[in-house]
Amino acid sequence: MKLFFREYGEGPPIIIVHGLLGSGDNWLTQAKLLSPSYKVYTVDQRNHGLSPHSDTFDYESMVSDLAEFIDDHKIIDPVLMGHSMGGKTVMNFSIKHPDKLKKLIVVDISPRPYGVEHYTLVEGLMKLPLPALSSRNDADAALAGDIPDGDVRQFLLKNLQRKPEGGFSWKLNLAVIYEKLGNVGVDLIQAGTFDKPTLFVRGSSSGYVPDEDWDTIVRIFPNAKLETMDTGHWIQAEKPKEFVEVVMSWMRGS
Repeated sequence: MKLFFREYGEGPPIIIVHGLLGSGDNWLTQAKLLSPSYKVYTVDQRNHGLSPHSDTFDYESMVSDLAEFIDDHKIIDPVLMGHSMGGKTVMNFSIKHPDKLKKLIVVDISPRPYGVEHYTLVEGLMKLPLPALSSRNDADAALAGDIPDGDVRQFLLKNLQRKPEGGFSWKLNLAVIYEKLGNVGVDLIQAGTFDKPTLFVRGSSSGYVPDEDWDTIVRIFPNAKLETMDTGHWIQAEKPKEFVEVVMSWMRGS
C-alpha cells in the first residue's frame, strides 16, 4: 500500500508513525521542531488520515506498508519513531527488518499485549450523526456525551473532513477499525530481538509502560534506554518541546 506522507527539513531521516485514530498531521509541531536538523517524514497508516482504506488491518500489513514506503523513497538508515499503535508497528518492523533502520524510538507503549480501551471512542465516533452536522462545534457537542474529555474530542475530530458537496465525512475507515480493533492490542507478532540503539519514552501518569515491563523490553531490545516524562499517554502533544529535546539529546548521544 502506498501511504500518504508529508516531509519536512533536511538531514538524516526520521520517520514518524502515529497511533490509533491519529494521523501524521498530529505530529506537525514535533516535525517542525526536528526539521532544522533532520529530514522528517510523517506517514498516515492504512485506514487513517489520507492513506488508502483496506479491509485488512493488522501489524503484519502495517509493517509491510512501512517497508514499502522506505523502499519506494530509497530512505537509508532512518530513525523510526512510533507512538502507541505506531510504536507497536515500528517495534515489529525493527525485529523483522533490522537492516532497514538505524535507531528506534518507542513512545508510551511496551512489547506486550494490551486490553483495547478504545472501543468506547470508536463507538462514539460511529454514532455521530454526520448528515445532521453543520459545523465542527455541532460535532463536538454531539460527541460530548460519549467522550467527556474535551482534549480527546478535539484530537479525534481532526479526523472529520468537509465533503466538496457539503457535509462531513470521516478520513478514518471506522467500520474496519472497529471490526479489527482487537488486532491493535496484541503482543508483538515478530519473534526475535533488535539490538541497535532504542529509546523508550513513557508518561509518568499514563500507565502504559509500568516498571515491571522493563525486563521484557530489555530482553527484546537489549540496547534500550528509558526516559520518563511528566505527562499522560499523549506525551508528544502534552509537552512537544520537552519531548523533542529528550529525543534529540538521545539521538546525539546514542
